[in-house]
Amino acid sequence: MLRSAPPLFRSFRSLGFCTLTSTSGGGGGGGGSPEKIVAAVLFERLPVVVPKIDPVVYAFQEFSFRWRQQYRRKYPDEVLGKADARGKGDYQIDYVPAPRITEADKTNDRKSLQRALDRRLYLLLYGTPLGAPDGKPVWHFPEKVHENEETLRLCAESALKSVLGGLHHTYFVGNAPMAHMVVEPKEGSPDSLSFKRFFFKSQVIGTNKLHIGKCKDYEWVTKDELLECFPEHASLFDKMIIHIR
Repeated sequence: MLRSAPPLFRSFRSLGFCTLTSTSGGGGGGGGSPEKIVAAVLFERLPVVVPKIDPVVYAFQEFSFRWRQQYRRKYPDEVLGKADARGKGDYQIDYVPAPRITEADKTNDRKSLQRALDRRLYLLLYGTPLGAPDGKPVWHFPEKVHENEETLRLCAESALKSVLGGLHHTYFVGNAPMAHMVVEPKEGSPDSLSFKRFFFKSQVIGTNKLHIGKCKDYEWVTKDELLECFPEHASLFDKMIIHIR
């Protein structure tokens, strides 16, 4: 006599497995539609000049130098005299360092790469990205919804290329994203979407001026200024963007 399957076994039979065959269609809320995936680019300009030394570090270096001086070997005067005579030929040039504070710093021109030379700058665009509340313009990173690109890295390159017009002065750091965030639909907003945003890092190389297009406005901001633009995600971006200055 055959016995009926236990409830646990029957529950296993009702389970099924599915695969996400497309990442570009439909919203993420419900109805079985696949969730959208967005590739965003953290486009940065590296420091141009060496950052100023912290006063505590400078004091320690000065102390270390004076401490070593009292134990250094005393060289004969004729040896030191030969060293002083070097560099006095016709090839010697006068070096005048460029000012650390530029005109863009004085006028707070955030569209210029010639500001905050001792810090990193990040590109922000002003427009209507995916998930913008009520379709209103907001500050965001260059991004693109993944469609038919083979990899997310290619999708990120396409996003940055659409803004710059080319990738001649860019360098993508690695093929994998540096971070990701999940955007959930907002309560009381039936039209809001749920999607995942993956961040890739890219850097400016070989130029100090770029033509930014396909946006209402843009800015080159420091990390502190960037966090002010995203108060809701400041904790995530603070951990994602790690550097000394």
